[in-house]
Formats: sequence, structure tokens, C-alpha cells
Amino acid sequence: MQLVILDRDGVINYDSDEYIKSADEWKPILGSLEAIARLNQGGYRVVLATNQSGLARGLFTPDDLHQIHSKMLKQLAEVGGNIEAIFFCPHSQKDGCQCRKPRPGLLLDIANRLGTSLANVISIGDSLRDLQATIAAGAKPILVLTGNGKRTLNQLEAFEDVPIFDNLAAVADHLLQSDENDKD
Repeated sequence: MQLVILDRDGVINYDSDEYIKSADEWKPILGSLEAIARLNQGGYRVVLATNQSGLARGLFTPDDLHQIHSKMLKQLAEVGGNIEAIFFCPHSQKDGCQCRKPRPGLLLDIANRLGTSLANVISIGDSLRDLQATIAAGAKPILVLTGNGKRTLNQLEAFEDVPIFDNLAAVADHLLQSDENDKD
């Protein structure tokens, strides 16, 4: 099974400059949960890698984050999808940790814990820091234009050949179609 790493806010759910602080605030982007389910059904393992500095800032508690993720996983299960694991960085930028994107620590931790190389792993994000962490970890970045994606487009000149898609559903369509073409 092939591994895909997803950012959360702006890729799976609507993002907010005020942070997603509760399960009530968490709302999936249209088609994102179904896209994950289709990836699963197409043989993809899906994991999450997300910065959650709202924890360090005291904007929400670990229990709040757990409730957000429980809501996401429940709604995903209702459409036949699964996220195998959720990796998150609880630190703020000033903490200087290695796990906060754009540093690659979170993605390297995923590779270590799952016992895999990131060389052929796709990592999907909506921000420059997602792309930077992906490239630094040796994975393959994809930008979606949901969330901060449209703003990130203006910063892409430093990154050549980063595939760009309207949303996670379009990425899933592309990956699954490519897999079908490879079988032919």
C-alpha cells in the first residue's frame, strides 16, 4: 500500500486565522472526506501531519484537539474512509522544535514510526511550510488551492515542478487515475 501524508487545516477542513479550537469549529471541505475514502479504497494509507501551535498558545487543550480529531475520524468513517495515524506538532514557532513545519521532523517521525522511506511518498498541503517540510524530508509535495493554497501560489517561484490541484478531491482523482493507467 502506498502512503499519502496530508496536512489537516486547509486541506481536509476549512482553516481559520483564529485557529480551529473546538469540534464545533471543525468543518470538512466539500469532497475532502470522500477523497480520503476513495484513496483508501484505491490502496492508499493516509496519515496526517499537522502543526497545532494553538496548544502551545493556550487557545485549546489536548482534549479539545482529541475531540476535533474524533469528529473528523467519525465523519470520515461514515463515508468509508480512514486516517491511519495523526501526527501533530504542539509547539509554537518560538519553541524552535524540529517537528514544526517547515522543518521536516514531523514527516521524518512518520517515516521512522511506519518503517518506510519517504522517497515515493506524496505529501499534500496548502501552505509554503507544508511544501518546505515535504521537500526537506525527501517526499513529493503537492499543493492544493484550498485553505492558504491560493496565497501560497505567489511563493512558489522557489519550487519548480510542484503539482497544483484545486482541492483534495482533484488530487485523489489524479492519483487513482494514474494508478489505473499504470495497470494498463
